[in-house]
Amino acid sequence: MSTVMTHPATLEDLYNTEGKAELIGGRIVHYMATGIRPNEIAGNIYVSLRSYIARTRQGRTFTDNIGYAIPKLPSGRESFSPDASYYNGPMPANLMRFIDGPPTFAVEVRSENSYAPSAEAKIAAKRDDYFAAGTLVVWDVDPLAETITCYRAATSTQPVIFRQGETADAEPAVPGWRIDVAEVFA
Repeated sequence: MSTVMTHPATLEDLYNTEGKAELIGGRIVHYMATGIRPNEIAGNIYVSLRSYIARTRQGRTFTDNIGYAIPKLPSGRESFSPDASYYNGPMPANLMRFIDGPPTFAVEVRSENSYAPSAEAKIAAKRDDYFAAGTLVVWDVDPLAETITCYRAATSTQPVIFRQGETADAEPAVPGWRIDVAEVFA
């Protein structure tokens, strides 16, 4: 179903949008469905975070397509929908709605179309938006290179790259949580 907007889109419009989308600059920005590999990778991260939460009883983890509503950023962004995420904050009264605020930890898994030079600029801009909104850690997960590039808000221009044979973390967003890179790409 296609809707023609005659006004800037709002969060209410986003609630009524089918499929994965985000609100940026008063526009609903739709995202393509992902392939098998990126989806499995995001799922592996979610499962590990779920185990962490079961042990610690801290925070919540979410799969692809969760909505995070944020105050409008200078870029125009008003929402996020990461591939996997961890949130440690208050839940909305209505659990059928988006979370008010940014994810504490956001995971973006590259898909087939995430490797062009124009995609790099979009990825960097979204990462900047995450940090402007208050996200503590963002992972850029590359299924082809099998690497996890970890950006932390405090040192966002000095990422750490986790590779096969290493153990990745999302400190300080998810204290004490660790995952083997091999498990992410299993």
